Amino acid sequence: MGKDEKGDILRVSATLEDIKKSYGLLSKFYGLLEGKFEKGLRGKSLEFLAVKEGDSVLEIGVGAGLSLQEIARSVGATGKAYGIDVTLEMLRLTEKRLRKAGLMGWVELREGDARTMPYEDDMFDAVYISATLELFDTPDIPKVLGEIKRVLKPSGRLGVASLSKEGRENFWFLRFYEWLHQKLPKYASCRPIYVEATIKDAGFDIVQSQEYLIMKLVPMKLVIAMPR
Repeated sequence: MGKDEKGDILRVSATLEDIKKSYGLLSKFYGLLEGKFEKGLRGKSLEFLAVKEGDSVLEIGVGAGLSLQEIARSVGATGKAYGIDVTLEMLRLTEKRLRKAGLMGWVELREGDARTMPYEDDMFDAVYISATLELFDTPDIPKVLGEIKRVLKPSGRLGVASLSKEGRENFWFLRFYEWLHQKLPKYASCRPIYVEATIKDAGFDIVQSQEYLIMKLVPMKLVIAMPR
């Protein structure tokens, strides 16, 4: 367990290959799970992010492509949507979904690691990362946020939706989730983090923040931030 001034945060022992393997297996039914259980979270997060026509927007960790599909619709043919994921199976799912929706003409997908992203400085109007930041080990989270800050325009917006521990340290569900994370680190690879404090420490100013409970049980923190 890593401890800092924000409190106790469990470490992530799953390797990149472990995560690729587990999410590759999950990809067979991940679209159904994401579509059903994260619909409200996705809608509220993207409403906060306020993507506009003509924007250039990156999603980190595309999953089954449901969020990127909405982002692509919002940016329109005058903008461009980008998606990056470490799991090839998830990228294939996303591409299939976007092609079916007729949106691939202004979408670019890449297999890659958010700690070292293959994008130019000041490239994006917005970056969106949902249920992904908490997958990175504690020392790697600042690296990911540093890369996001690098690729965002100075006036750009960061949208984060992450499993949150803030004010929920004794919540039974999070305690159970942390127990599961320790017992099955290769499969329950994410864990709750101190979302707002972590984003502030990485050089962002919080513009908007709200807790969202999935199924009135899973506490997610929705944050919109801008580079300081």
